[in-house]
Amino acid sequence: MALADTPHRRPLTHRLFFAIPVIGWMARDLIYGDKDNIWYALVAFISLWASSALVFGLPGLYIPAVMLVPVIWVVLLLITRG
Repeated sequence: MALADTPHRRPLTHRLFFAIPVIGWMARDLIYGDKDNIWYALVAFISLWASSALVFGLPGLYIPAVMLVPVIWVVLLLITRG
């Protein structure tokens, strides 16, 4: 059996994350799918945020922004580390 015949197995963290029903399916499609899928995901995220602002008013606009603060901190730390 040649080296090329061995199947590639993803790490356990990827397999567990991809097993989540909706989020995992979208993440797998973003990582292994077409390169344009990231734009569809961004449009979906912005649409959900806008619809929450329409349904809940200003708290629907502010609360997701406040909840994204730790994500932005991590992104900034990753940028500064190079």
